[in-house]
Amino acid sequence: MIMQRLDSSQADFDARLEALTAWEEQLDHAVNDTVREVLADVALRGDAAVLDYTARFDRLEAQSVSELEISDAQLQEALAEIPADQRSALEAAADRIRSYHQHQIQDSWQYQDEQGNVLGQQITPLDRAGIYVPGGKASYPSSVLMNAIPAKVAGVGEIIMVVPAPGGDLNPMVLAAAAIAEVDRVFTIGGAQAVAALAHGTETVPAVDKIVGPGNIYVATAKRQVFGRVGIDMIAGPSEILVICDGSTDPQWVAMDLFSQAEHDENAQAIVLCPDAAYLERVAAAVDALLPDMERQEIIATSLKGRGAMIKTVDLADAVEISNRLAPEHLELSVAEPQRLLPDIRHAGAIFMGAYTSESLGDYCAGPNHVLPTSRSARFSSPLGVYDFQKRSSLIMCSEQGVQVLGQVASVLARGESLEAHARSAEYRLKK
Repeated sequence: MIMQRLDSSQADFDARLEALTAWEEQLDHAVNDTVREVLADVALRGDAAVLDYTARFDRLEAQSVSELEISDAQLQEALAEIPADQRSALEAAADRIRSYHQHQIQDSWQYQDEQGNVLGQQITPLDRAGIYVPGGKASYPSSVLMNAIPAKVAGVGEIIMVVPAPGGDLNPMVLAAAAIAEVDRVFTIGGAQAVAALAHGTETVPAVDKIVGPGNIYVATAKRQVFGRVGIDMIAGPSEILVICDGSTDPQWVAMDLFSQAEHDENAQAIVLCPDAAYLERVAAAVDALLPDMERQEIIATSLKGRGAMIKTVDLADAVEISNRLAPEHLELSVAEPQRLLPDIRHAGAIFMGAYTSESLGDYCAGPNHVLPTSRSARFSSPLGVYDFQKRSSLIMCSEQGVQVLGQVASVLARGESLEAHARSAEYRLKK
C-alpha cells in the first residue's frame, strides 16, 4: 500500500495532517530573474522580443508576429478536420459550459432612498481578455472552453488566446475548441513572453485587461509579476481531490477518481476520508490492483506516496470537518445521501455529489468551470466564472433634498479627518 494511513483519533493527527497537506510554492530566484528580464524586454522591444524568445524557447522561427497568428479560416479548418466524435464531444461540452455560465449573469441595479437619492451598481464586461492555453505535448482543449466561454457569456469585447507551438507542434483539437468558443484572435506564442505581450501589448498583440489560464512555472511567475498592470485569475498550485466515503461506493470507482488527479503531476494530492476501516482497506486493494495498468503509473505512484492518504474518521461529520480544514480543490461526497452533508461544507472549489459523479465529469463536460482554487484558497476564492470577466461600478445620484442630509454628514466626517476641501465640497451644496 503506497498511500499513508492516518486516523483522526490519533494524538498526533493534526501534526501529521498538516505535514501531509502543506504546500507552499518555492520561489525559484533563477526563474524569477529570467521572467523579469523577459517582461522588461517585451515591454521595451515588443514584437522583436517576442520573436526572439519564441525562437529561443519554442524553437519556432518567424519573420513577424503576424506569421504566428492563426486565422479564423485555420480555426474553422481544424474544426472541420478533427474526427467527428471529437467535434461532437467538444460541442456538447461547450453547450453545457455555456448553459451553466449563463446562470451566472448579473444585472445592473438601482434603488431610490427616502430622500430621493439614487444608488446602485452598474455591471460592465472587460474590453479585452487574454487566455493562456498550454500547448505542445500538454494540450488542453477543455481549458480553451472553460476560459473562453465564460468570457463570451460575460460580454467581453475581444478574447485573445495564446498557445505555444514548440517546434511548430500544435494540437488541432485546441484550435477546434477555439473555433467553437468563438475566440477572436489566436497567437502561437507561449511562456513568459506571451504573458508579457498580453500585459504590455506589442505592435501586433493587443494589450488585455485580464489574463487567465494555466501554464508552467514561467507562466505562473509572469502572471504574478504583471498582476496590478492587468488582472489575473489565480496562481494555481498542484491538483487536489478529497473523497468522503460512507462505504457504499465501488472501491474501484474511488481508486480511479484518486488517479484522475494524481496523474496530473507528482505533487498532486489525493485523499480519502471514511469512518469504515474495512472499506478503506478495499480502496487500498483497488489502488494496488489498478495502478500497474495506468499509462502514467510512475507519476500517480509518486503523487500517492508523497501526498496521498487514507484517513479513518470518527464519523461522516468528522470527515466533513477535516475537509473544511483542507478546503480542497475537488471534493467528492461519495455517500448515499450527499445532500445531507452539503449544508456543512464550507470550503471547496467544486463539490461532486453522489457515487455516480466522478470528478472527471467536472473537468470536461458537466458545465461548471474546472478552473478552481487550490492550496486551501477555496477558503476565500471561487471557481472561474462570468463574474471574473465583469466589473462593478457604484452609482450615486443625489437629489437636492438628499444632499442636505448627506452633505452635512460628509462635512462633519471630513472635518474630523482634517480634510477641509472634502468638507467644503459637500458644504457648497448645502442651502444657506
